[in-house]
Amino acid sequence: MLRTDTPVTVYRKDYTPPPFAIDHAELVLDLDPQRTLVTSTLRFARQAGAPDAPLVLAGEELELIGVSLDGKPVADATQDAGTLTIPGLPAQGTLEITTACQPAANTTLSGLYVSNGNFFTQCEAEGFRRITYFLDRPDVMATYRVTLRADRAAYPVLLSNGNLVGQRELPDGRHEAVWEDPFRKPAYLFALVAGKLECIEERIQSASGKDKLLQVWVEARDLDKTRHAMDSLIHSIRWDERRFGLELDLDRFMIVAVGDFNMGAMENKGLNIFNTKYVLANAQTATDTDFANIEAVVGHEYFHNWTGNRVTCRDWFQLSLKEGLTVFRDQEFSADMMGSESGRAVKRIEDVRVLRQVQFPEDAGPMAHPVRPDSYEEINNFYTVTVYEKGAEVVRMYQTLLGREGFRKGMDLYFQRHDGQAVTCDDFRAAMADANGRDLTQFGLWYSQAGTPVVTARTDWNGDDGSLTLTLSQRCPKVGIETRAGTPEKQPFHIPFALGLLGADGKDLPLQLEGESTPGATTRVLDFTQAEQSFRFINLPRGASAPLPSLLRNFSAPVIVDAEYTDAQLTFQLSHDSDAFNRWEAGQRLATRALLQLVAEVQAGRELKLDPALVQAMRAVLTDDTLNPAFREQALVLPAEAYLAERMGVADPAAIHRARQFMREGLARALQADWLAAYEGNATPGAYSPDATSAARRALRNLALGYLADGGDAAMQALAEQQYQNADNMTDRFAALSALVNSFAPGREHALADFYERFEDDPLVIDKWFSLQGMQRGDVGPHAGKRTIDTVLALMEHPAFNLRNPNRARSLIFSFCSGNPAQFHAQDGSGYRFWADQVLALDAINPQVAARLARVMDRWQKYELALRDRMRAELERVAASSTLSRDVREIVGKALAA
Repeated sequence: MLRTDTPVTVYRKDYTPPPFAIDHAELVLDLDPQRTLVTSTLRFARQAGAPDAPLVLAGEELELIGVSLDGKPVADATQDAGTLTIPGLPAQGTLEITTACQPAANTTLSGLYVSNGNFFTQCEAEGFRRITYFLDRPDVMATYRVTLRADRAAYPVLLSNGNLVGQRELPDGRHEAVWEDPFRKPAYLFALVAGKLECIEERIQSASGKDKLLQVWVEARDLDKTRHAMDSLIHSIRWDERRFGLELDLDRFMIVAVGDFNMGAMENKGLNIFNTKYVLANAQTATDTDFANIEAVVGHEYFHNWTGNRVTCRDWFQLSLKEGLTVFRDQEFSADMMGSESGRAVKRIEDVRVLRQVQFPEDAGPMAHPVRPDSYEEINNFYTVTVYEKGAEVVRMYQTLLGREGFRKGMDLYFQRHDGQAVTCDDFRAAMADANGRDLTQFGLWYSQAGTPVVTARTDWNGDDGSLTLTLSQRCPKVGIETRAGTPEKQPFHIPFALGLLGADGKDLPLQLEGESTPGATTRVLDFTQAEQSFRFINLPRGASAPLPSLLRNFSAPVIVDAEYTDAQLTFQLSHDSDAFNRWEAGQRLATRALLQLVAEVQAGRELKLDPALVQAMRAVLTDDTLNPAFREQALVLPAEAYLAERMGVADPAAIHRARQFMREGLARALQADWLAAYEGNATPGAYSPDATSAARRALRNLALGYLADGGDAAMQALAEQQYQNADNMTDRFAALSALVNSFAPGREHALADFYERFEDDPLVIDKWFSLQGMQRGDVGPHAGKRTIDTVLALMEHPAFNLRNPNRARSLIFSFCSGNPAQFHAQDGSGYRFWADQVLALDAINPQVAARLARVMDRWQKYELALRDRMRAELERVAASSTLSRDVREIVGKALAA
């Protein structure tokens, strides 16, 4: 049964501490798929300032069996929709509450549920209330003792948070395990797992010499795919010890993989539950990207042990306190694992690409919200790229402003002050400020103001005295909820703006600001705090030629830079800038400029021509063997269609796709010899390894293969077919399959059928097969009339497709709706009708997944009128459903109100 109650908006300004504290919880769960009995014994105490308040506990989909206080039945407890209210409680005491839930019927995958015959939990954000009645809010922190009972034959493994303190056999073939977590935690970090699982394990010593047991639990058939996850866990533990002086605090740490999971993973204290996608990997089934993602996600969830678990959120408005901080930590970890400065630069490029393609549009749409939101209707809808990725950029700006050493000092003070507490984003900011003697009051606007600031940069060169004046101005229009009447005007952000100046020889110039006695470093971080601010650099080489500014180095703030560069200046920067990010950025600006011009030509019906200067710039990057292959691969990937749509006043997906494909095919033909040389020169002989160097070579090689196949040359498509057949790893095999499918090579259908036959028993690999077909091109050139939607609809009937499995739904439905803009935005509206059908179907099963799909339509007003009208009609059809969940209702309602 879904929640279809009237939506209630929750406001951050209304926060009040809970009237009761619960400092210890004992849970006994008699596990049965149809009816699990839960007995919770809660030690409570009334808080100061709430002498008469009743205890109101949250609960959903629960059968209440009994309530007692200090051993005596409670007669006046009242059960309402979503709550259990107990009046007249003493200052302290012990409540015992017995309830029942139905795990097998729980398709929401929130709370306690069954997947492939095993029990799992997901309690963040508000899933614990689906297990038992509780003060289910993050500022209620308790220690837990958990007793699990189940049939031994069906559920031989019984796991929960913390340390295993007891096991015994029970009558009738049942058994029991008792777990105790000595650290206070909120209910959202509770977890249990029960079922037929096996593990690999390792024992290590922490930096202080304490023994630790590490385990990765999976189904028996997947045991051979767990080594990389274990290695990633060990690397994460060692990195956190070195970088932040933080040790694993429990005697053991467990990872469990489950195939049905709404998220990527969950950081439950000592018992991390993961989507199988982020645990299982071997050379035959996982790509280099999969291996890298597993390392990053394992790191992310482990790092939460301190940034999220030991110090947690006071309320859900502070979600970025743990998520933004921990994303930053996992980004830094992954960058360090790359093993070189060039590798770190590639990681930074990857992170910014995601930010621009996904978060910047969110910042401009109806769901735009600050990193710390001021209100919500459904908290599940605020697990967003703004909270996570933009939140990470806010944390990174602290490090940019304070330096790595200063950031570490701030982290140390944060833990010293707040270990074991539920706190706020302002508490973190205060620790950073106090540890470094800095006033970061204005910096707090990054938490309270939404939108992406636009920074305009102008330069004034005086060749006679060798001075350059840089004038920066910032603007950030109201977005999302800020557009409501009465919202105060936005204030200037505190922007750490890093820059360098390139001399005529392409080398960095020492930078000396007016008022300084000597030149300093060649990269400077400016404190840009006003609506408009000027900085004068002096003692530069005199002459007619102005230095070339290298702006926002390493993407030092999540802003859009508006600066006028000529194509010649961008080409110069692409060739010479010492900042690898800005070198990549120059190439992207060149390509974006050329692509948007081609889009205009498509719309005007004019003949398309490829700019020879762009071809030469791409050739220079492709053939420069001094550059890291991973960097070259990133630099040669054209800007995404979604990114280009955001750069247009009115988006035209069909014209964008045609322009981008024209450029891609043109580059394929013009640089065929160079692509082939790159393909042949970046082979990785020997046994497969996912190490950064080998992965970089494969990335460039497979990019070259994709371009070669797109050129339409039969011999090059045959090369892709040959790689597909001979590949000894999934990276090369899947890259070849993608090249065949997207180039409409004659062997594409045979390769698709062969791929399915090879891997039909591996769900994660079949997810790739579905995803590739959902994102395949259609209606292009000689293939006009071929609609990807027809393929998607046919695949919905495939025996391997299962709408109830989030991974499978994402692999096909989300891939088409989010990853194939030209086909999704078909003029006949077929993509929109499909979207509405699937949102409604998913909402009846799993509202969280449905709400994420609903976000696809956030930017519907960005498109030309005919598409806009069709999108609105489908949004209204979804909104009109009488059984719509709160999750989807909030998304669709805000989209329509925009």
